[in-house]
Amino acid sequence: MTDGVRDLVREKYAQAAIRLATTSDGCCGSSGGCGCGGEAPAFGSDLYRLEPGAEAAGSAVAASLGCGVPTAVADLRPGETVLDLGSGAGADVLISARRVAPGGRAIGLDMTPEMLELARANARQAGVENVEFLEGYLEDIPLPDGSVDVVISNCVINLAADKRVVLAEAARVLRPGGRLAVSDVVAEPDMDEATRDDMVQWTGCVAGALTEAEYRDALEGAGFAGLEIARAHRVHTHAWAAVIRARRPARN
Repeated sequence: MTDGVRDLVREKYAQAAIRLATTSDGCCGSSGGCGCGGEAPAFGSDLYRLEPGAEAAGSAVAASLGCGVPTAVADLRPGETVLDLGSGAGADVLISARRVAPGGRAIGLDMTPEMLELARANARQAGVENVEFLEGYLEDIPLPDGSVDVVISNCVINLAADKRVVLAEAARVLRPGGRLAVSDVVAEPDMDEATRDDMVQWTGCVAGALTEAEYRDALEGAGFAGLEIARAHRVHTHAWAAVIRARRPARN
């Protein structure tokens, strides 16, 4: 199941990256993806209109396919290290990099080479240097234990086949007292099985979504505390965009 989901998501987002590299259209059309299929401003760059500093990220924000603005709720501070899971075209990495300067850095993790190439180009265009983009899986983050202060993500965790592993990995790389602040899709409990089983909608961030109760259970299972899940706006008949925040407990 994991390999099948990965292959489909990678294919769809590779197509999106190729399209975005040649246009400024934030919707990937027939290639699917989180930025498509919702009514504005449910997905994409429109959500960044009120986010300070977003204009400096330029084409990266225009290429956003997410369902929220995690940098708006992450309380980023100078000197911190931020990790963006599923960084896509790099918008949230570039915004984060400016907020944690001086002394901090922002890391983007993505499994799609085409997206990584686009993100690196966007970073060069924006003139942001305290960034790094890594290729890898959310279920196996290529960073040491306790190496980041904040983990963010924008409508990507729900694309993973095993969200519990992803959240456990997020907890592993966070320093004690570190924070999780993500935008993600949360399913209504009555989502029908046909929607859940639809792999095309999976790459549109709907079918793979957890319910709020399932998300809380997964966060608690990963060792997070101080859980907050707040609905933002509806993205589907059976699903909502939500802001999800938690922290890794500090050592006693």
